[in-house]
Amino acid sequence: MLSKLKSDINKLKNSQKARDYAWFFKTGAGEYGEGDKFLGLTMPQMRSIVKKYLDLKLEDIQKLLDSKIHEYRMIGVLILVKQYENAKKLRDPSAAARLRDDIFFFYLKNSKRINNWDLVDLSAPNIVGNYLLDKKRDILYKYAQSKNLWKRRIAVISTAAFINQNDFKDILKLSKMLLNDKHDLIHKATGWMLREVGKRDVKVLEKFLDKHTLQMPRTMLRYSIEKFDEKKRKYYLIKK
Repeated sequence: MLSKLKSDINKLKNSQKARDYAWFFKTGAGEYGEGDKFLGLTMPQMRSIVKKYLDLKLEDIQKLLDSKIHEYRMIGVLILVKQYENAKKLRDPSAAARLRDDIFFFYLKNSKRINNWDLVDLSAPNIVGNYLLDKKRDILYKYAQSKNLWKRRIAVISTAAFINQNDFKDILKLSKMLLNDKHDLIHKATGWMLREVGKRDVKVLEKFLDKHTLQMPRTMLRYSIEKFDEKKRKYYLIKK
């Protein structure tokens, strides 16, 4: 099945798109995506392939994640997401719980291979965030302190699942922890999640901003206040 999947992927290669993606995802020396290889598939093409291989075994997904080819890893990650979602359909609750456990810990084991922002953003809330909805969330704080950029982004983006349940405590704590993070991709992720908080309870966001605006990286601040009216945006930007 894995060889057929790879064949389906390779049939859709597009050299021009591959060059464009390599530039867009910053694959040059010293950039965050250094070493990433692209074949040039679009997201609709990859999602179409995912539908055909939802029964792929974890050992084969591992081989996809081990690849330097971005589309292989993306398809592996998207299959994991669908398998996690489909676990809910199992009639046996204990079997469903075991499958979610397996996928969650497999994901954590491979977190360093989920190594670009699109891979993280399309999977972390669905797997990590969803899994932790009713569990202790210590792993997020451990990841937030990691030297690995992608683990830190997983920690932040996973909280989207909590925010959707109007549970803001973890993103507020993580945002405070990451105020001095040096990477722009963490500033953007944290600002994005804070903005999502503001959509649900603007007073919670304003309370955070009133306390931390002066410490916030400007990108984090700009992302977090994006939905404010012009007057309120200017207030926080000038305060900064």
